[in-house]
This record gives sequence, structure tokens and C-alpha cells, in this order.
Amino acid sequence: MWVVAGSDQLKPAARYHIQTADAVYVSAASIWKVAIKARLGKIQVDPLQLAAAVQPSGFIELPVNALHAAGVASLPLHHADPFDRLLVAQALAEPLKLLTADSALAAYSDLVIVV
Repeated sequence: MWVVAGSDQLKPAARYHIQTADAVYVSAASIWKVAIKARLGKIQVDPLQLAAAVQPSGFIELPVNALHAAGVASLPLHHADPFDRLLVAQALAEPLKLLTADSALAAYSDLVIVV
């Protein structure tokens, strides 16, 4: 969301990882979480516009599949947020690096990069 919006909230380390990656994936779970937060009034963003901006921004949409969903069951309970747990399960299943500001997710794997 911050990349697409050109937000200053995106930390330089995160921007570097994104700019130097061979490919950047955006999980459908991330768009889903944004949609819920927008509906609750916690953030001001149009989820449809955000979803439409994924591909033109050069990112690749990562759907949530059955393997991803099932992978959540084997994760230790380091973190309670179901969306974040799904993102970890996706990273482990693919495998892909997960870029996050949430340091609690680092306990799951070396694939989690905290910025």
C-alpha cells in the first residue's frame, strides 16, 4: 500500500529490498486485511484501487491457495493475527521472503525480513 501510494511511511530498508528484488509478490491476504481495516475506518484507502494498482506497479499477485491455508495449522503460536499467520504460511510454502515491520513474525523463519 505504501509503495503504491509513494508514502514516506515506507522505511528506506523496505524500499531497498523491494527495489532490488527479482520479483515482488503481493498476497491477496494483504489486500483482504486492508479492505477490512478500511471498512472499519482504521485506514483511508480504497481497496479496489489498491488491488488494481498491484500489476501496474510491477508486482505479482499471490493468491491464497489451499496449501497456504492449511500451512497455518502447523505454525507455532508466535503471533495471533490470522492474516499475518497466513502471510507466513505463504512465505514458507512458496518459498518467498516476507518483508514486514512486525518483529514478532521473525520467530517463524529466516524468510521473514523485519524492516
